[in-house]
Amino acid sequence: MGTVSQLSYPLDLVALKPRAGAPLHRQLCDQLRELILEGAVPAGTRLPSIRACAAELAISRNTVITALDQLSAEGLLESRRGSGTHVSLAAAVSQPRGPSAGDSLAKLSPRGRMMISQPRVRTFPGRTAFHPGTPELAEFPFKTWSRLLSRRARFGGEDLFGYHYVSGHPELREVIASFLTAMRRVRCSPEQIVVTTGGQAALDLLARLLLAEGDTVWMEEPGYLGARGAFLGAGAKLAPLPVDRDGWRVPASADPLPRLIYLTPSCQHPLGITMPLEQRLAVLDVAGAADAWVIEDDFDGEYTFRGQPLPSMQGLTDNPRVIYVGTFAKTLFPAMRLGFIVLPADLADRIRPAISVTGQFAPLVLQAALADFIEQGYFFRHLNRMRRLYGRRRAVFLGLLAEHLEPWLDPIDGRTGIQLAALFKSAIDDNRVVDRAAAAGINLAPLSVYFAGEPRASGLLMGYAGVVEAEMRRLIPMMRDILQELYPAGSDG
Repeated sequence: MGTVSQLSYPLDLVALKPRAGAPLHRQLCDQLRELILEGAVPAGTRLPSIRACAAELAISRNTVITALDQLSAEGLLESRRGSGTHVSLAAAVSQPRGPSAGDSLAKLSPRGRMMISQPRVRTFPGRTAFHPGTPELAEFPFKTWSRLLSRRARFGGEDLFGYHYVSGHPELREVIASFLTAMRRVRCSPEQIVVTTGGQAALDLLARLLLAEGDTVWMEEPGYLGARGAFLGAGAKLAPLPVDRDGWRVPASADPLPRLIYLTPSCQHPLGITMPLEQRLAVLDVAGAADAWVIEDDFDGEYTFRGQPLPSMQGLTDNPRVIYVGTFAKTLFPAMRLGFIVLPADLADRIRPAISVTGQFAPLVLQAALADFIEQGYFFRHLNRMRRLYGRRRAVFLGLLAEHLEPWLDPIDGRTGIQLAALFKSAIDDNRVVDRAAAAGINLAPLSVYFAGEPRASGLLMGYAGVVEAEMRRLIPMMRDILQELYPAGSDG
């Protein structure tokens, strides 16, 4: 690796046009971004101070700060204590590597180009508020978890460190089956459980197993980006299954018939509503008539804040082609990377070669420690504590939205899940709001990105579970100020 440059940034490459339509901070941000991504400004380069930038470009310091904050939020700049602002070393991943670098994307397959072009909601280390789907990590019993993991690592034996139990550790499959039977009314035996490296890995594996090139998949619209990417990556054609705050609009028939139907019925992603029983039965009727697979993705069904959750769809039918998918990312922590599938018994018995060739089997020592965590009661104690905590935080979050953001936002309170969707009441560009919030250190997701086609609803998807109340009370008024600046209340947007 070459020596990291410590030269000042060549500001003479930046040409701002005060009379252009774009604001100066946006011009500065866009030009710096382009120079960084093209490699004209190498990773590690130190920028001059904010005061020097403002003087050289004849703009205000606030304009410079807004532009640099946005690039920092995108991961292209980083602040180093005592050394100022630098082009992030991580930006080197995006910079050209030589004469042939520009040809690499063109040499990808059409499917490869499609896969890398899929939208992704950004995450920023240290900025939990209000990233969707992030649980409260400070309340997790890491001391207990470390003890259980250490014990398994020290005394696990050869069976935890070899190429064994490709479908999952027997003890974990046993406790998952017991949990699902009692809590989610899933019909399963331990032999039907397949443990994967997270819920996304489960969807990717199923897409490759169940779909052929050109097969039709009914995909919720709006819907989960990870599922959309997995099905497109398998060569499927997506047909929208419309969802709004009133539920799923299930057609009585379809042409062409679906090969697979993907649903998040316990907590629809991203709207957070629960699928009514009659709509679940309607989907099962369509699936039966089409001889289609159904994937029931229960990514967040453990957190229900109104009554008892409905039983799983898998438990409502004798149809063996309903496949249940779950994850521990929301109940424990995302980096756990453990999920599971409940497969039909005959397929579960034959799936080991497919798991082996895809590399989707999870570390056995983690699986064994998780089995202990569940079996010894720690999982359920933690789950019950988090239900109470998230219930309180949800109420505070909704109250603050009503107090500060009511002129702009209309929340969809499905009373389930650890995130909340809200629709804008007027013509507001949600991507513009998200970019401005990121520059202020607030992590939001635009609702429009979850739509594959038009029209796209505009709004925000916000996670509240991992945010303490004091932080909510600090940041939501900041969101109000941002919206007031961009779209003054009472204007047409």
